[in-house]
Amino acid sequence: MSLEIIGSGFGRTGTRSLKEALEMLGFGPCHHMTEVFQNPAQVDHWTALAEGREVDWESVFAGYVAQVDWPGAHVWRELTVAFPDAKVLHSHRPPEIWWGSFSKTIGRLMQDREGLEISPHGAEMLRAFGELIMAETFDTNTPDEAAATAAYEQRLADVRAAVPADRLLVYDVSEGWRPLCSFLGVPVPAEPFPFLNRRSEFWQGFGGEPA
Repeated sequence: MSLEIIGSGFGRTGTRSLKEALEMLGFGPCHHMTEVFQNPAQVDHWTALAEGREVDWESVFAGYVAQVDWPGAHVWRELTVAFPDAKVLHSHRPPEIWWGSFSKTIGRLMQDREGLEISPHGAEMLRAFGELIMAETFDTNTPDEAAATAAYEQRLADVRAAVPADRLLVYDVSEGWRPLCSFLGVPVPAEPFPFLNRRSEFWQGFGGEPA
């Protein structure tokens, strides 16, 4: 088994909803940060990468059909080479909407993670996340809105420049099933499109949002 779908979009672009939708469409299991927090063995791969060691992408994504969200989205270029037949799905929202969500969830988590209810392997993943993804994407664990949204828009430009149009879908989850199903060549389900991981849901995994 190898990846059939590569998600290149940042976290907080509806990736948790997208994970659920892809699995409903038969493209599961789908790799997502939630999978990493639930699986200590996954953390070792990303810690190795943060330390500058090589990783085997077939091993990292063994058993997965699709990938969305960080940390996988950070290595989208490498994955397009490792899985040349996979389609690229770039989840994207208007930058101001993304920043409003990111700054109150992932951004705040990276600033205030000390003292939160986090498992040892979860804490190790957040360390690797800061050293790898935050540092390389934003140059800091505490980006301001201008710097963060510039990096966010640059990612979209980079993906569009690198991925052939017939291999790529730039997608807002608010569009629902039709563009996604058309891109993947599958029927539109009768079930409603899933909308998950709102701000309150995000913080449930960390003992609640910090005061």
